[in-house]
Amino acid sequence: MATTANVLRLPRFSRTERALHWVHASSFLVLLGSGLCLYLPSLAELVGRRPLLKDVHVYTALAWLAALALVLLAGDRRRLLATAREIDSFDGDDLGWLRGRKRPQGRFNAGQKINAIVTAALAVLFAVTGFFLWYGERNHAFRLQNALVVHDWLMYISFFLLLGHLYLSLVHRSTRHSLSAITRGWVREDWALRHHLKWVEQVREEGEP
Repeated sequence: MATTANVLRLPRFSRTERALHWVHASSFLVLLGSGLCLYLPSLAELVGRRPLLKDVHVYTALAWLAALALVLLAGDRRRLLATAREIDSFDGDDLGWLRGRKRPQGRFNAGQKINAIVTAALAVLFAVTGFFLWYGERNHAFRLQNALVVHDWLMYISFFLLLGHLYLSLVHRSTRHSLSAITRGWVREDWALRHHLKWVEQVREEGEP
């Protein structure tokens, strides 16, 4: 914990966690933009360089996988494993929160846990269907008839999840301070007390001698 100008700051995300988030976020935005240009005829005509867009889409996907692997190899794997276990754990307070009841939450609330799990599942499905789309063009034995349909629907789901994520992190007054955690690594204690009470209590316990 750190205090600056009478504001107590609680460290929330490590450098490795933030690096993983921004690698995924920046790659996804490029993939979404190039994918939409390939998918929508109006955008494809506006850009007019479909082969280039396909190359951007494929090489960004490869760079995304390589960057994720680099973060996992060079970063704090112990912290990432602890975070994964934390996200995968749902207790009674989480279930109550999902039912619309006011329940104290840990470092991640139940909605954030579900969003992280769904995002990870979508990333895996994007990678698998994207591979079959790419390799199917080169070897027709691996061409799956529904791979493109699944890939497109994954794009729709991801797009609306992104809109909700951006609204909560940039617009909604009650939650937008959370952006500080993923950009600077910390949040104010007063904000954390309102949104992540159990986590604050845990931090206080661990900070005691």
